[in-house]
This record gives sequence, C-alpha cells and structure tokens, in this order.
Amino acid sequence: MSAHHAIDYIELTQTDLEVAKAFYTKAFGWSLNDYGPEYAGIQGEGEEEQGGLRSDSEMRPPLVILYSDDLEASVEAVTAAGGTIVDPISGFPGGRRFQFADPAGNVLAVWTKAA
Repeated sequence: MSAHHAIDYIELTQTDLEVAKAFYTKAFGWSLNDYGPEYAGIQGEGEEEQGGLRSDSEMRPPLVILYSDDLEASVEAVTAAGGTIVDPISGFPGGRRFQFADPAGNVLAVWTKAA
C-alpha cells in the first residue's frame, strides 16, 4: 500500500532495455512486467511494482518517485517550499504524475493512482 509522500518507486534509465532485463533477471531474479518496447515494471511482493526500467537514448540518474493522495496539493506544497515544477501533471496508464526539481537541482517525481 502506498503511503502519502513516501518514496514509492524508482525508475532506472536503460539505453538497451533487453540487455537490462536480462541482467536484472539473471543477477537478482527480478520478475518484470513488459509494457512494450520502452518500459518494464519491476515486480515486487504481491502485485505491487517497486520500480521500472525505462528505455532512453541517453543515461539519466535514477528517478525517485513519491506517492501522493492529492497530486494537486503536492504541486502546491513543492512550489511553496521553493521547488520548481519541471514536468507538469500528466497522465499515464494507471495514474498521473509530475516531476519537480528541489532547490539543489535534484529531479524527483510524484504520482497518484488513476481515479
């Protein structure tokens, strides 16, 4: 169960998704949910995913993703605390999310489940 404003998920960028899937499956026994040629979810305990492998043409730092019970209120809290929204709220299969930069420039995301 996701907890409000807790770290809930992490995305790892991969330039070769097939190689990454083979590595993590062999090295750690991870089960992966394929969502097409550009994304695989990392299966956790039960049905909950703990993270994902995201295909991209260039490597990026891991993306830490927090959960929110109220995404709009989280946007307001981030901006009021001095953060900058770098990717506004957008939808994806299963929910919505936004990305922000903290005052030091670290980029994180916040998501919520689809209503």
